[in-house]
Amino acid sequence: MTPETIRQRFDELKAYVGWTDLDAARVRMTAPLLEPHLPAIVDDFYAEIERHPAAQQVITEGAVQIERLKQTLIGWLKELLSGQYDEAYAARRLKVGCRHVSIGLAQIYTNMALSRMKKCLLRALRDSWTGDSDTLLNVIESLSMVIDMDLALIQEAYESEHNSLLQRTERLATLGQVSGGIAHELRNPLNAIKTSVYFLQHAKNPNAEKTSEHLERIGRQVNVANRVVTALSDFARQRAAELSPFSLQECFADVLETVPPPEKVQLSLLIPQDLPRVMGDVDQLRIVFDNLLRNAADAIEESGEIVVTAEQEGDLVRLSIRDTGCGISRDDLPKITEPLFTTKARGIGLGLAITRAILEKHGTRLAVESTVDEGTTFSVMLKAEK
Repeated sequence: MTPETIRQRFDELKAYVGWTDLDAARVRMTAPLLEPHLPAIVDDFYAEIERHPAAQQVITEGAVQIERLKQTLIGWLKELLSGQYDEAYAARRLKVGCRHVSIGLAQIYTNMALSRMKKCLLRALRDSWTGDSDTLLNVIESLSMVIDMDLALIQEAYESEHNSLLQRTERLATLGQVSGGIAHELRNPLNAIKTSVYFLQHAKNPNAEKTSEHLERIGRQVNVANRVVTALSDFARQRAAELSPFSLQECFADVLETVPPPEKVQLSLLIPQDLPRVMGDVDQLRIVFDNLLRNAADAIEESGEIVVTAEQEGDLVRLSIRDTGCGISRDDLPKITEPLFTTKARGIGLGLAITRAILEKHGTRLAVESTVDEGTTFSVMLKAEK
C-alpha cells in the first residue's frame, strides 16, 4: 500500500468509529498512568504464549529473542498511548501484521493477544485512575477505539499478505501445470523428430521415398511444436484489439490455407457473398477462428462434418461453427474457456482461453451449445461495418 492509500484507509477507520482529536487527547492522558504497568503487561503477554505451542513455535531463538521482542512490544504500547495517530503510525501497524504473516503466526493468535492486552491495559487504567468515573468511562472508550483500530490495521495487513501469498502460490501452481503441459506437448514431436533424424543419419542407402517420408514427418512435428509455442505466445501477449473492417470469407480462406481440415472432416463454408464486412482485429480473430476449427476437428473421432455459417442480424453478424463431434458434457461446459482446462488426451488447454480473451477485447463473447454424442456449436456476434 502507498502512503496515500494507507492514510485514506486510516482516515476511513477513524471516521467509521467516530474518532476525534478529543479521543487522541484522552488516550495521551493515560500514558503516565499506564507506562509503569507496561513491563508487567508484556511479561503476562509472553507467559501466555508459552502456554500455547502453536503460538510459541514462532519463537525460534529462545530467551534472547523473547527479551528482544518484549522491548519491541513495550515500544509498540508506548506508541499506542502517544496520541500521535497519522499515516506513519498506521504504516507501522500494518508492518506488524505483515511481519506476523512472514513468521507464520496464525491471525487468531494476534487477535486474541490484542484482546488480552486490551483487558490488561483497561484493568491497569481502572486501578490507577484517581479522577471521576464519567471521565474514566470516556477514556476507556477512546482507548478501546484505538486498540480496535490497531487490530483492524493488522487484520488488513494479514489479508493483503495472505492474498499476495495465495496469488504467488497460484502462479507457481499454474506455472507447474503449464510446464507439465508444455513438456508433454513438446516431448512427443521431439521424440518423433529424433527418431526420424536417427534413421536419416544411420540408414544405409535409404531410398528416396523413405527419405522423403521422414523429412515430411519432421516437418509435421515441427509444426506441432510451433503450434504449442504460438499458443503460449498468443496467451501471453493479449494486446489490445485494433479494429478495422475485414471480410469473413477472405479471413476463413487464409485460416484454411494455413490449417486445412483433416481428411476425416467434411467442411462446408456457408458465408454469403453479399455479407457485409465485420469490424475487428483480423489478426486476433484469425486466431479465434483457427482455434474453433481445430476444436471442432478434434471433437470428430472418426468422420464427421463441420459447418461454418454467417448471417446478418441487424447491426451484427452472427458467425457459427457447428461440428458433429463427441459434444461437451454439462459439467465441463462452464469450464471450457478456463486456462489449462482440457478434455483432450493431448493439449495444454489454452485455445479457448485465448479465444475468450480476444473476444472480450472485441466487446463480445463466445456462445456454446452442445449435446454429448451429437455435436457442438460455437457462435460469435461481431459488429457489421456501417
